[in-house]
Amino acid sequence: MDKVVTFGELMLRLAPKGFYRFTQVDEFGATFGGGEANVAVSLANYGMNACFVTKLPDNPVGQSAINSLRRYGVDTSYITRGGERIGIYYLEKGASQRGSVCIYDRAHSAIQEASADDFDWSAIFKDAKWFHLTGITPALGETMVKICIEACKAARKAGVTVSCDLNYRGKLWTREQARKAMTEICKYVDVCISNEEDAKDVFGIEAANTDITGGKLNKEGYKSVAKQLADKFGFKKVAITLRTSINATFNNWAALLYDGKDYCFSKEYEMFIVDRVGGGDSFGGGLIYSLLKGKSTQESVEFAVAASCLKHSIEGDFNMVTASEVEKLAGGNGSGRVQR
Repeated sequence: MDKVVTFGELMLRLAPKGFYRFTQVDEFGATFGGGEANVAVSLANYGMNACFVTKLPDNPVGQSAINSLRRYGVDTSYITRGGERIGIYYLEKGASQRGSVCIYDRAHSAIQEASADDFDWSAIFKDAKWFHLTGITPALGETMVKICIEACKAARKAGVTVSCDLNYRGKLWTREQARKAMTEICKYVDVCISNEEDAKDVFGIEAANTDITGGKLNKEGYKSVAKQLADKFGFKKVAITLRTSINATFNNWAALLYDGKDYCFSKEYEMFIVDRVGGGDSFGGGLIYSLLKGKSTQESVEFAVAASCLKHSIEGDFNMVTASEVEKLAGGNGSGRVQR
């Protein structure tokens, strides 16, 4: 099996049940999730050797977080134990015209206060084929920026393909901080994943004639975005996810994958959203899997979008689907009929 390494923060997710607001409830459901961990779970569910790297406190909560990955077959042997606390995020799921709300409580978490000595990248990347990270991890502080750069350099030295989802989070850092850090990190990236907002927020690159908040996207304009990103950093491939937000409950979902020559658009799906969190991560997992399997540019973007479409129907951060289920949807079977 191809070994894929992902690196980031695994957080405790606290959320009211269903669509209740924070102020309505007396208890929260507790699960775990985080961008790069979500990708690792997707890949493990597809049968790949997915290794997740992070730092977690050496206490029962940290162990529970690790167990949440182990149950799906993710390799947790490179996780460092230590630090005082696990990062937390609170999620209030939106519906109709009321958007979801995410509140972070991750200051002084174990991974945020990690040091370079916590990670032996030469050992971690032994026999690895792919390394994935996102713009969320370096947003945790200057030390994490340096660690992410060290990891990318080590991956490049080991001949490992590097992918990065820009994933700009305005609650974690400024656009100027993101641009400075991601400009350096992207020097070592082979496959870039972005969306209709991240390219603009991080690098000031945007599609013409597009109204993100109004739910109107000009797909042709994203050819220019993909090419500008590829030309700026020398990316081998650029994926742009295309979300048309009708409201918090109904979205249309598609993507573009540019390989330096061809611009391949996926089919577009009309989605009823059960849980949007992890939607981009499930796209990343699907893209990594399909590219490692040698699928064509068109086949890869179709698989990745189908995987992400299915994730929007699943509660929690993790995308609990198999490769065969994704292939079925990518092949055109999207009726949702009962399987008997």
